[in-house]
Amino acid sequence: MSVIEHKYGITRSTLSSWFKKVKLTATQKKKLLKNSNNALTIARRKAVLWHNKQKQKRIKEAQQQALQTLKNINIKNKYTLELALAILYLGEGGKTISETNIGSSNQLILKFFLSCLKKIYNFDIKKIKCELHLRADQNSEKTKRFWAKKLKLPLKNFKQITIDKRTLGSKTFPYYKGVCTLRCGNVAIKRRLLFLADFFCKKIIKKSGL
Repeated sequence: MSVIEHKYGITRSTLSSWFKKVKLTATQKKKLLKNSNNALTIARRKAVLWHNKQKQKRIKEAQQQALQTLKNINIKNKYTLELALAILYLGEGGKTISETNIGSSNQLILKFFLSCLKKIYNFDIKKIKCELHLRADQNSEKTKRFWAKKLKLPLKNFKQITIDKRTLGSKTFPYYKGVCTLRCGNVAIKRRLLFLADFFCKKIIKKSGL
């Protein structure tokens, strides 16, 4: 009925009254059901394509907005860079141990940490001590070489490897390379970053009236 409705522009109520007494055979009903299911499948595919297109559009808009914001930030300014590092450290950095350290499975976070240590404090990143936390089925030596290459750090710096025995018998996804912890051994940097993040956050909160 929907086919006739769209093809000829006849209202559904009119068609219902016309076909009210029409009785379909089992074959006809089966064919109509098949057509209906095919139409539903096509409609769903179109909906998925539309939603994917809209999603890509929103992602592109977010990227453009982020780039526009970045244009207004002087990333060469060490104070700006240190503030960014402080906020990152507040969320991801070590708080309990008497040294500056950060652990993550995200290469970007660790590379940013190393870059900031070098640019802000002129720290020799070749002195960074590295620690890996891996799952039971991961190859220690292979993973060690992976992180050394990605972070451009000496292989000899990766001295400690911890295996999570709770993962015995479970398979690790190929993209997961464990957690890499970087330790620079300088507690003064940690204190400075945490105080900076704390003061900054409190200042923003106070100004917002919260």
